[in-house]
Amino acid sequence: MLEVTGLHSGYGRIPILAGISLTVGDAEFVGILGHNGMGKTTLLKTLVGLLPLTQGEIRFGGSSLARAAPHRRAALGISYVPQGRGIFPGLSVRENLQFALTALGLPAAAGIDQVLAEIPRLERLLDRPGGALSGGEQQLLALARALVQRPKLLLLDEPTEGIQPSIIGEMMELLRGLRERSGIAVLLVEQNIDFIRMLSDRVLLMQKGCIVREFPASELSDSMAMGDFDGLGH
Repeated sequence: MLEVTGLHSGYGRIPILAGISLTVGDAEFVGILGHNGMGKTTLLKTLVGLLPLTQGEIRFGGSSLARAAPHRRAALGISYVPQGRGIFPGLSVRENLQFALTALGLPAAAGIDQVLAEIPRLERLLDRPGGALSGGEQQLLALARALVQRPKLLLLDEPTEGIQPSIIGEMMELLRGLRERSGIAVLLVEQNIDFIRMLSDRVLLMQKGCIVREFPASELSDSMAMGDFDGLGH
């Protein structure tokens, strides 16, 4: 589904990614692990088109995305949930979802009903401003706003950060169910070792803008919850 080869990117003249290559298959969940500042968020922003690549190739479903605008990538089936959620706090839950649908020219009513069937907790909150929601509810809204576009690939950046355990469990069950029902694929940047271990098929370790190792998620250990990734790089 997604093929990335020799990807270089950064901020202006500051290089961050130094030749990233990875793949994500149909219905595959791939985790990305690494310390802060290693380029994980830069990678997701480059994949979704918010940052330009300076070298390399991104292919999705066989088509090149190297020069494609963010809305084009979204229309092809890539949705992104950024770190910090990125919802519109002054808009209601319903309006946040409508905005995501309108951006791709999709009908609002059916799409909202469909995502509410997946995330029923949001139904009673439809007329509440996004900024009035709890942190966990905001994260569910951010996830719903991405899912309402019916993506084939979902990019998630630290979705469990600052979220209560009950909603973390809810997100886990939601993503597993979507995988079974629709075959969605996920590329997940996460520091919560249990979350990434229980959801991912395999994990990529990033260090200094490079992927230095790939391994089965079952190899993740509790010691890594304290940030002890050093042994994985060898």
